[in-house]
Amino acid sequence: MPKLGMERLRRRQLIEATIDTIHEVGFAAASLQAIAKRAGVSPGLVAHYFTDKNGLLEATLRALFEDLNRDLVARLTAARTPRARMEAVIDANLATNQFDPRLAKVWLAFWAQSLHVPALERIQRVYQRRMFANLFHAAKQLMRERPARDLAEGLAGLIDGLWLRATLAGGRPGSSSARRIVRDYLHTQLAREPVDA
Repeated sequence: MPKLGMERLRRRQLIEATIDTIHEVGFAAASLQAIAKRAGVSPGLVAHYFTDKNGLLEATLRALFEDLNRDLVARLTAARTPRARMEAVIDANLATNQFDPRLAKVWLAFWAQSLHVPALERIQRVYQRRMFANLFHAAKQLMRERPARDLAEGLAGLIDGLWLRATLAGGRPGSSSARRIVRDYLHTQLAREPVDA
């Protein structure tokens, strides 16, 4: 009889092996056999937990989003003003761990695959909607709807764009520089509108 919690631990082990494999050999070469070998298990065990490679890849992307979301929720919970809530979204998405080359390569691989794999595209769409909704909800408390929508779109674009640029350029700008750039944009845009923040 399996020990309590073993399934959760085994699933996380396989997800970590997937991340390591994609980081090392790329998305296309990250076969079920390569992932199983890295995890020290049989491909059959991977199939037992995830059905197939697509199921494992979907679970891996969900795990990355869940990790990011846990950090975001903690930061949003601590935020006391609409401006602080927007800064929490910026800081979570551009946190130092999001610039870790191991994770950055994997995020980038999933971004590219989400254009072709419906299950990954759905997860990516949820992520984008959540980011926009968090930014827009906070911005609406400080300004009219149209400028709030524009601000949320601008912040989301800067967050994703600076992260992508850093990933493709070997880590530049780094986490702190990227956060500073996006926060400067936020403060400049808020200064253009009458706000109570």
